[in-house]
Amino acid sequence: MAGQNLTSLDDALAHLLDRARVVTRTATLPLHQTLGRVLAADIAVPADVPPADNSAVDGYAVRAADLADHPVLPVSGRVAAGEPPGELESGTAVRIFTGSEIPAGADAVVMQERTEQKDSGIAITAAVETGQNIRRQGQDLKQGDTALSAGTPIRPQEMGLLGSMGIGEVTVLRRLRVAVFSTGDELVDPGQPLQPGQIYNTNRFTLSGLLEAVGCEIIRCETLRDERGATRDSLLTAAKEADLIITSGGVSVGEEDHVRAVLEKEGELSLWRLAIKPGKPLAFGAIGGVPVLGLPGNPAAVLVTFLVAGLPYIRHCQGNRRYRPIGEPLPAGFTVDKASIRREFLRARKEDGPDGVTVKAYPNQSSGVLSSACWGDGLAVVSEDTTVTPGDIIRYYSFSELLG
Repeated sequence: MAGQNLTSLDDALAHLLDRARVVTRTATLPLHQTLGRVLAADIAVPADVPPADNSAVDGYAVRAADLADHPVLPVSGRVAAGEPPGELESGTAVRIFTGSEIPAGADAVVMQERTEQKDSGIAITAAVETGQNIRRQGQDLKQGDTALSAGTPIRPQEMGLLGSMGIGEVTVLRRLRVAVFSTGDELVDPGQPLQPGQIYNTNRFTLSGLLEAVGCEIIRCETLRDERGATRDSLLTAAKEADLIITSGGVSVGEEDHVRAVLEKEGELSLWRLAIKPGKPLAFGAIGGVPVLGLPGNPAAVLVTFLVAGLPYIRHCQGNRRYRPIGEPLPAGFTVDKASIRREFLRARKEDGPDGVTVKAYPNQSSGVLSSACWGDGLAVVSEDTTVTPGDIIRYYSFSELLG
């Protein structure tokens, strides 16, 4: 827990993840379209990988026992990758290449660098052990084993593994459908002239980019005016088709902050006000049975709260239970003189110096300064009730790691 009726980030994450419901809808896609998706079911190995013993090197397939009586082995054949291997004649060698199937009767492969060419064949110039340079059938995967479990996010290496099993189509969870709302009469879309008192809608594009980067489907992206009835109607309409509603602004204590009030009256508000900086007025609840994540209105606070609170929740809803950013401990290259009861996330970046890598924080950490996140490459964490002097070890999370 935290002071001033604030919920600690750890307690908030436990609350969010306990309420995360995995998408149950599935889709079957061609393998080449599955990058970034999440497996909907376990993948059993249909056949051994590799399907037969094959050579790990370019060289010669031999029978190790023949070498004691045959200092020079005539070359009786040649097996290229993709060709039937045939059978090794006793007392001979077969020229073989990486990936080629081992001929029947051979039990070792000698690298070509360990041979000398003779008029009557090849001489082996190094000791030979049975099994050397042979990749055994099923060395990678055994038929019937579980190769990948449901909930596994598909990266390029998983795509390659699926391809190695001959799997051309994969059943994955459908994308999380998200409705995005920015709140405020002052918001104007880029490309339009600003009138006095107006500002451009920053959060709409930050959130759209973040959601697309983590594989969500944005089903609507709108601006809500500062009117309670319109806010209620828009949220209820979105709840009919979305898996998750995300708002920015409207969750603080102002008279025009209607999102929180609508959740309290028309739905549920189960979480509000976190002990983090920036991002204290984060809210979580539901309307029409659909979860609502209410982020602050300030641009840098939107980015930070999405990454540290919203994204773990989204990953769980996507079925990705492996999402565990761990960051890295690094020496601070900045000072924090005043301890706070809130955990601080500073926009920062790693820099090389005469004493090695340190983490530098952007000079202006105001929640409205989004340029700090463009200057930076990640977030430096200052724990609650903590000050920082240069050289102190802090935890640093890169944006790329946070986005998974």
